[in-house]
Amino acid sequence: CGKIQRESEFAANVDCGWLSWGVGLLLVKPLKWTFSTLLGSSGVPLEESFVVIELVKEKAAELLRVYRSSEFASRSILSFQELCTLSSDVCADESTLCMALLQLQRNKQVTVSLHEGEKIVKFCQPGQDRVSPVSDVDIGIYQLQRSEKLLGERVEKLGFEADKCKEEARVLLREGKKSQALRCLRGRKKVEKRADNLFTKLESIRGILDRIAQSQTDKMVMQAYQAGVAALRLSLKDVTVERAENLVDQIQELCDTQDEVNQTISSGVTSADEDMDELEEELKSLLDESKPDSISGLPEVPTNGLRPSGELSLLTSLPAVPSTRWDITTEQLEEELNQLTLTDSG
Repeated sequence: CGKIQRESEFAANVDCGWLSWGVGLLLVKPLKWTFSTLLGSSGVPLEESFVVIELVKEKAAELLRVYRSSEFASRSILSFQELCTLSSDVCADESTLCMALLQLQRNKQVTVSLHEGEKIVKFCQPGQDRVSPVSDVDIGIYQLQRSEKLLGERVEKLGFEADKCKEEARVLLREGKKSQALRCLRGRKKVEKRADNLFTKLESIRGILDRIAQSQTDKMVMQAYQAGVAALRLSLKDVTVERAENLVDQIQELCDTQDEVNQTISSGVTSADEDMDELEEELKSLLDESKPDSISGLPEVPTNGLRPSGELSLLTSLPAVPSTRWDITTEQLEEELNQLTLTDSG
């Protein structure tokens, strides 16, 4: 079941006055047979209480998760009663909640104090490694938040009361009791006026809380600016304008040297190309000189169209192309074919 520790030892390890809370359950009451078997018959008094350390740590983690996922996550301070209501699904009773808070206080995630006889719990906010002590600013914000809650509840209650007066006036009017209905309407007007006054005060408190939240945001931004300036100053510690100019001059000098080297290499390649062109021209002249002279004695190639001799007489001897339509039957073609066959055989 994990490591077991005496309740008194567990609470003594936390620097707070929680021993007066009477923390007790989530505690393992030693059973006579079990602990007499483990530690001996006289090893543990029956009235001594023990806690299971791993179980306490699990409850503490669940409590912190429930707080950060609730509507109260934006509030750093909660009353103990509010926390009891919020953690009812995690901690079965007040004693269990106390043990979980003890573990969180040991982990520097919460701190507990008294304000006007009321236990209040301050949680560590996101971005903080550990919770800070409760300050006067925290108390002032807590009082404003409580006033906002109370005024909101009163305004809501007065709204229900005004609706009730209106409904009563409607019922009385149906019953013919006009004077009583008028009294209900007058009462409704008074209730609405009180609700409007309370709502004005509520809006003022909300405005103050908004300004406080904005100031805390501004403070975080200023702290971020300060940290950024310090980091920038540290990173630029060895950087000066003279050193930067010197580096730029060195880079420019190296670039100029590289350009000169590239120009030299390019000029060498160009001269080699020119020599190659001269060699090709010389080779072409040699080829022209080595051509045979007999080629120049050949007749010239005619430029006019060529016609074979006797073309005109051949064309004139052919029969003229008939211009009329040939109406020749198949029998006529067969007869002409037979005549041609007889001519060839004679």
